[in-house]
Amino acid sequence: MIRLLIAEDMHLIRGALVALLSREPDLDIVAELDRGDLVIDEILRTRPDVALLDIDMPGLDGLAVAELVRERLPECQVLILTGLSRPGYLLRALRAQVRGFVVKDAPAQTLAAAVRRVVAGERVIDPDLVAAALETGASPLTPREADVLRAAETGISTAEIAATLFLSPATVRNYLSNAITKVGGRNRIDALRIARTAGWL
Repeated sequence: MIRLLIAEDMHLIRGALVALLSREPDLDIVAELDRGDLVIDEILRTRPDVALLDIDMPGLDGLAVAELVRERLPECQVLILTGLSRPGYLLRALRAQVRGFVVKDAPAQTLAAAVRRVVAGERVIDPDLVAAALETGASPLTPREADVLRAAETGISTAEIAATLFLSPATVRNYLSNAITKVGGRNRIDALRIARTAGWL
């Protein structure tokens, strides 16, 4: 029996996943959660074979959770489930050593098969997403440029970004300028859109 933890913040989708995967005779759902920051404690408590994680969750995103799973319980295989086919997310997931990356519109049987395959030691990745990731490439942003761009997304001023990130306003302007140039944006709003679409943030 394969022990499975499901973390998905949208109640309707999580309920559907639980209902569909519970019908599989070899899958046992040992936990279901709606927040990323609750996953590690539950994984350590229930010891699932596979953690099926959504990327966008409150508290902690699925990719950050995947990194913690690798550190705290490496025998638990991580399968990322997302509705966002962003190539940058795939590259980040691979760096976090996830075993699978499946889009939410995949058929239920495909998802169940993906769970079985990662338990068997295979890597399961949507081929269209691999092609898109190779075309898009890795993020051109440094970690600090990404931090500044994320802070700018809230609409706060340069001075407020500087105070939040403990930087000078001039340094923030430099990071923003570099980020805009690197992603090919016209301004910070356009740069944010490009970086989000690519999955670099």
